[in-house]
This record gives sequence, structure tokens and C-alpha cells, in this order.
Amino acid sequence: MLIMLALVLLTVMVMALVRALLGPSIYDRILAVNLFGTKTVLLIAVMGFLFGRPDFLDIALVYALINFISVIGVLRYFEYSDNKQIEGES
Repeated sequence: MLIMLALVLLTVMVMALVRALLGPSIYDRILAVNLFGTKTVLLIAVMGFLFGRPDFLDIALVYALINFISVIGVLRYFEYSDNKQIEGES
């Protein structure tokens, strides 16, 4: 059952990567990358349970924090870069 869950997570991760590559806007791509990171955290947790390694949960938590901070940083970058482009055009 857990192996099937890991396969489903891998399938969803591939779908998120396709969405990140083909997304019509930058915000769709950022959302897809965030989804990929979240599913990676779940996959690390499932793999840790399958292999009997509880220390994988620590790695998953660190990866989740890095994912959250990086998405916030990228969104802030595009928020301020969009404002400067709009001000420069007028």
C-alpha cells in the first residue's frame, strides 16, 4: 500500500513538473514548484517509513522549510520587479 502511495506521489510530481514547464504565467509556475516541493516532503516521509529510518522526517522538515522560504523569496522578488517595470513604463 505504501509503495503504491510512493508511485502516486511520483506521478503527481511529474505532473507538477510539466505544469511548471508549461505554465502560462509565472505565478502558475511558482505554484507548481511549490506543489512539487510539498510532494517531495511527503515522498521523503513515506520513504523513511518504508525503510524504517525515522531520521528521514528531520530531512523532510528541513526540506519543507527551505521550500517555504524559497517560494516566499521568489514571490517577493517578482512582486518588487513587477512594480519597478510598471513605474518605468509610465
